Amino acid sequence: MRRSIPALATALGLSLVLAGCSGGGGEAATGDESTKPAESAGTLTVWVDDTRSGPVKKVAETFEADTGVTVKFVQKDFGKIRDDFISQVPTGQGPDIIVGAHDWLGKLVQNGVVAPIELGDKAGDFLDVSVEAMSYEGTLYGLPYSVENIGLVRNNALVTEPTPDTFDALVEQAKAVGTEHSVLIQQDETDGDPYHLYPLQTSFGAPVFAQDDTGAYDGSQLAMDTEQGRAFAAYVGKLGAEGVLKTTVSGDIAKEAFLQGKAPYMITGPWNVGDFVDAGMDVSIEGIPSAGGGESQPFVGVQGFFISAKSENALLANEFVVNYLGTEDVQLELYEAGGRAPALSAAVDMIADDPVVAGFAEVGKNGVPMPSIPAMDSVWSDWGATQVAIINQQGDPGELWTQMSASIAAKIAAA
Repeated sequence: MRRSIPALATALGLSLVLAGCSGGGGEAATGDESTKPAESAGTLTVWVDDTRSGPVKKVAETFEADTGVTVKFVQKDFGKIRDDFISQVPTGQGPDIIVGAHDWLGKLVQNGVVAPIELGDKAGDFLDVSVEAMSYEGTLYGLPYSVENIGLVRNNALVTEPTPDTFDALVEQAKAVGTEHSVLIQQDETDGDPYHLYPLQTSFGAPVFAQDDTGAYDGSQLAMDTEQGRAFAAYVGKLGAEGVLKTTVSGDIAKEAFLQGKAPYMITGPWNVGDFVDAGMDVSIEGIPSAGGGESQPFVGVQGFFISAKSENALLANEFVVNYLGTEDVQLELYEAGGRAPALSAAVDMIADDPVVAGFAEVGKNGVPMPSIPAMDSVWSDWGATQVAIINQQGDPGELWTQMSASIAAKIAAA
């Protein structure tokens, strides 16, 4: 990785860069004013949603004061940012910077709308999984600011003995409590929920795609079509037959059941746990025990900031993203605004007194980035529908899994 762009805070260097990026066309400053930022030095446009707007606008004020650059904000619905960015950047109408999720990268890179960024020596300051997630085919395209993943949420009022090391033992312990449910894992009646089952799947050694030496996913190698994958399918069938997995238990039903003390354990993410804490529940966050003998690795979702490939002020955009949004204070403010664990290691250390967020962050250290490659779009439908069929005992798990793998491979090849 190339070294980071030198800090622009040095007076002479800053004035040179800003002069080169000036959008006002005014005369060059003279005398003592040669070291002062020009009012017309440049403009950056940033797209953010309402959750992130506060902390980002606050640091932008500092950036404006330091550089004389104007930062304009457009507040957008998070779900619309990616597609609007893809459609507007080629026309020259898009922003310089957006907030977004790492699994957008496949489409962003495919459409040529996102630029590599330079972290340089700072790359080691971030959680490895966050840098890996924000990279595509070995190139870093985003500054990570948060990580989120699922974990095992434990109701400490219902169980007092240690959490078992295996998933089978966990289910046995949970059933002994005598509640309506043992381990709650949300499902959808049509689409299943491969995301919430993925830690169990990885513990069988059946990741969705193979990865190369850099950690990049290879969309041409579907790693689920193996004996390990079929062993996981059989295990899903077993959990369905035992009533642990039920396709009638949606996310809302699972959350409400856990709130009502109808299960000692639930596999979920931080988006639900705040309500558990607010309800006065005594909960703790732990890793998901292995079902297949290997390590249970949840998908990790990473959010961060991307720079437009068509930005006319790419140097300034990189400076703002890396050296302003990438600081400990800002990452902590973003954590406080959104409740997601920071991606900056020093910021993670600072939230150790938040047992919920710190607990999820600890689990996420062993996670893997959700694939951002375009081939992933061909996976979800067959993957979820097959798990529904297996849970509901609608065929031989191994045969259903093999059929699923063939269908996914055909869709990837045709894409």
